[in-house]
Amino acid sequence: MSTDTVRAGAAGEAAERRREQHGWYFYDWACSVYSTSVLTVFLGPYLTAVAKHAADADGFVHPLGIPVRAGSFFAYAVSASVIVSIFVMPLAGAAADRSGRKKPLLAVAAYLGAAATTGMFFLDGDRYLLGGLLLIVANASLAVSMVLYNSYLPQIAPPEERDAVSSRGWAFGYAAGSLVLIANLVLFTAHDSFGVSESTAVRICLASAGVWWGAFTLVPLKRLRDRRAPAASAGQPSAHGWRQLAATVRD
Repeated sequence: MSTDTVRAGAAGEAAERRREQHGWYFYDWACSVYSTSVLTVFLGPYLTAVAKHAADADGFVHPLGIPVRAGSFFAYAVSASVIVSIFVMPLAGAAADRSGRKKPLLAVAAYLGAAATTGMFFLDGDRYLLGGLLLIVANASLAVSMVLYNSYLPQIAPPEERDAVSSRGWAFGYAAGSLVLIANLVLFTAHDSFGVSESTAVRICLASAGVWWGAFTLVPLKRLRDRRAPAASAGQPSAHGWRQLAATVRD
């Protein structure tokens, strides 16, 4: 094999790696808007207000028949989403590692989360249970998708590039989160000028994060590629995931 052929092959591999890296950055660009606008700024106060609207005379709501202070409902929903994530993430990670099919799993997690977030537009009146359910689904989906997203890094960047590639991914996420949050705050603070109520403005802000998440997820799904799993990894990924989780709990 000639030197020119080797160089051409190396250049082609480098170009393909950069293409995947650029696609990888865009998942942080897609999903960070949820963390910034929805989870950090808008959903907590709004879902609390919805829960208080549905509360009884003593200030309690009763999800699944359990009395919960309306002002604490958002915090309980977040806690429930963390518990769900703890059980689902190892299963998704094991399934991706053992099947080699990370991209379909990433697509399912991302679009489930994006759909749940977009569905928050319908969170009005006293629909606190809908809000809690959508929050749990969106948070757990984000957690699973980030496990799959991060698992691509060793495949698309050699050790000497990983810090730089990871930092660019974070930068893309912060840039998107800041950009959309500014737009959302403009809509929220000047909602009268846009001819919408404050409640409607918040629901538009929530739903816009889901639309953004789903739209820009198309970029990594187009550019990232799956690798064939080693033959030794074949088997039952769900059982392997539960064994990994049990080992983690023991440790």
